[in-house]
Amino acid sequence: WAAGLPGTAAEQHPARPPHPRAAGVDRHRQPRRHRRAAHPRHHRHDLFPAGGATDRLVRSRQPRRQLVAGLMLLAGFDAGQTSTRCRVCRWQEVGWQIIGEGSGPGVSHLEASGGAERFRQAVLTSLKSASEGEGERRLDAAVIGASGIEQSSALQPRATALLADALSLPEDRVLATGDERTALRGAFPEGDGIILISGTGMICLGRDHQGKEHRCGGWGWMLDGAGSAFDLGHQGLQLTLQMADGRRPDHPLRQRMWEQLGCRGHADVKAWVVQPSRTAADLAALAPLLVAAADAGLPAAQDILQRSAAALVSCAATVARELALPQPAVAGLGGVLQHPGSVQRAVEVGIIAEIPGARWAPAASDACWGALTMARELVLRPR
Repeated sequence: WAAGLPGTAAEQHPARPPHPRAAGVDRHRQPRRHRRAAHPRHHRHDLFPAGGATDRLVRSRQPRRQLVAGLMLLAGFDAGQTSTRCRVCRWQEVGWQIIGEGSGPGVSHLEASGGAERFRQAVLTSLKSASEGEGERRLDAAVIGASGIEQSSALQPRATALLADALSLPEDRVLATGDERTALRGAFPEGDGIILISGTGMICLGRDHQGKEHRCGGWGWMLDGAGSAFDLGHQGLQLTLQMADGRRPDHPLRQRMWEQLGCRGHADVKAWVVQPSRTAADLAALAPLLVAAADAGLPAAQDILQRSAAALVSCAATVARELALPQPAVAGLGGVLQHPGSVQRAVEVGIIAEIPGARWAPAASDACWGALTMARELVLRPR
């Protein structure tokens, strides 16, 4: 529930192409699919024909003569703090063929202790999971959208070099960027739009019709986590301690949170929090309990949800203002906003109130498709 992107990646259902009617294409042209449903990794081969909705999501507007002959084997990664997803596809002129999808551990900031090794393991584990049964064929290009990789920062070339080394590819065939950018590319392949991500972490990113981007929030859980699952879980745990010491009336939320942590008293909670291995994802895992308590009518929990929703709305409104987007489409991503509930409803209502003309829109596809789009462009339009 807490995973998502961007700032986090989630183990979600595989992305589907937009409904043909919504994409304005012939709804009778359905993908030809061959599935091996019994495979333990849900490995499959889906062929999406050229000219279909998924093709338009990722197919570059390059002349036919510039298309690379034969097949391209590409990988797109979506790496958050909780988990990493990988999708491996072949591209040929008849369309995209999904080879497989897999998952692996999440990433941490590269400057954090063990950050580089965690990044490498996330890439290799998720790729192995996605590629089972496909042998050792080398990728032609790969792109990863990862939490903590700031665009144009010193970390970006370092992460790109790590990705190239892990995959044994030249650096001009790989790219590491922020997971918010692959998510934006997947959600709005063409034109303007805003993505609002609330998973373990949070971030908001928008693009105008000229390609200019503006980012708001997402400066890490220690600095700016308002509206994220971490923030909900963190504030919820604080609330239980206020119940324990008498500042607030006791409530079943306290017992439920402490039971999930394996804690019997407030001293155990304090010891749990200060463990060196404790991560933002551990606190994010408490968020569903807080939301359930809010939905059951606990006023203090409802106040926390309203503050979190207001923080997310503020980020989206800021991006719309900075990019002069009068009637933007806003897509909510990440576990907090992709699960229908009180947080999603409060954010949707707030955005419509704060940004007149804005509309809550479904993403065209996910961050892995965004990464695959960018990987294909590395082959067709080398840097």
